Amino acid sequence: MANIAIRKDGGEQVQQAGHVSEWDPFRMMRNMLRWDPFREMTQLVPEERMSSFMPAFEVKETKDAYVLRADIPGVKEADLEVTLTGNRLTIGGKRDAEKQEKHDTWYVYERSYGSFTRSFTLPPGIDANAISASLDKGVLTVNIGKKPEVQAKKIAISGEKGKS
Repeated sequence: MANIAIRKDGGEQVQQAGHVSEWDPFRMMRNMLRWDPFREMTQLVPEERMSSFMPAFEVKETKDAYVLRADIPGVKEADLEVTLTGNRLTIGGKRDAEKQEKHDTWYVYERSYGSFTRSFTLPPGIDANAISASLDKGVLTVNIGKKPEVQAKKIAISGEKGKS
């Protein structure tokens, strides 16, 4: 439709549809922001690598444990693996793509699939026997307990008594 010319009754061309005769800096900026310099490279990269699945993690420290959480919808418990080697925690898994039928018409394909692996270096003082992992409604939660000797302890403060 961008090449359709609008003509008046006399047959003279007034303007092309979608073509603005004046310079518009805002239009130019919108076009520049929409430009993706890596789009031309997508033919060089295999499709599996372009749409790889990499969940985002939250890591927090509580008074008695470290807690890691990740949103991994569509990943089955059997497709997950959590391992601890020394102070290195490794979480890996995969989310399989849906089968695409040849007669289906896809308009948008934005979900990502594939395998992922994340490794975290844990601080000293973790209790390797106090690690648990659970998967609930697409959220993976890994709790790593701290050894009692590295947990913060509240120390009572005694005041001066009997002095005046």
